[in-house]
Amino acid sequence: MTHVTADPSCHPAALDPDALAAECAFHATRRSGPGGQNRNKVETAVVLTHRPTGIRAEASERRTQGENRRAALHRLRIELALTVRRPMGPGGDDRFRPSELWRSRCRGGRIAVNPAHDDFPAILAEALDVLHAMGEDPRGAAEALGCSPSQLIKLLREEPRGLAQVNVSRRQAGRHPLH
Repeated sequence: MTHVTADPSCHPAALDPDALAAECAFHATRRSGPGGQNRNKVETAVVLTHRPTGIRAEASERRTQGENRRAALHRLRIELALTVRRPMGPGGDDRFRPSELWRSRCRGGRIAVNPAHDDFPAILAEALDVLHAMGEDPRGAAEALGCSPSQLIKLLREEPRGLAQVNVSRRQAGRHPLH
């Protein structure tokens, strides 16, 4: 299910991790599996639920609760990027304007962001928002974002669920999938 946020000014995936954590219910628990004796005795696993959307993410593979909290927040931001769509309004001159973060990560038409970096969920969310607003057309979205269509598709390949999501919409519209 895709949620549409009422506040188009900031996608929840673009929130500072501490600001996002403030919007979440936090639950620490124990999980079984590898990780030594500490894993079974201490509540190091973390489950976060984003209260406004109900979207959840968890992490339990690390040894400490703090490390698992950071991993769960990153996963939650990815889930928000995939699930929440912001309405794209025109800029002052009737055009979409990429965010400052996007412009800092897109130089010479190339998108430079590692999927493990804190900026990745916000960049992915912006790309998916613009693609959605442009009817899943990579050429129009790339033009609006100031990158090439191949760079946009390469970004989507970094999170295969994002590419799959776009391709489902394209198939429903009778268009060929992106590769």
